[in-house]
Amino acid sequence: TKALVEHYGQNTLFVLEDLTNVRQSTERVRINNRYTTVSWAFYQFRQMLEYKAKLNQSIVIAVDPKYTSQTCPKCGHIEKTNRDKKNHIFCCKNCGYQSNDDRIGAMNLWRRGLTYIEKQNSKEVVE
Repeated sequence: TKALVEHYGQNTLFVLEDLTNVRQSTERVRINNRYTTVSWAFYQFRQMLEYKAKLNQSIVIAVDPKYTSQTCPKCGHIEKTNRDKKNHIFCCKNCGYQSNDDRIGAMNLWRRGLTYIEKQNSKEVVE
């Protein structure tokens, strides 16, 4: 978290997926993989990033993770089969756009960050 805040500097918006209750959804994972999957300290990471970002005049927002890796960033089509989890490939069933599924998730988080900034700016204009 320190490296992120130092690298991106002041007035940065960090967008994270809100992974509250992620453990419940990962309990269905095979026992061999469960420790690795559920032992990530999501909450701790978020808390530390929020604290350090605030000291650096930056903001952290947590967004709903629903469909972040299933939504096409090009045409907006949402479909579960857009994403091949096993091979980490995203291929939009509507427009054919292809990329790595994690990259798609990051692109969609970036977009949600832009939406947040636009909403904040429109609030300032109204006030």
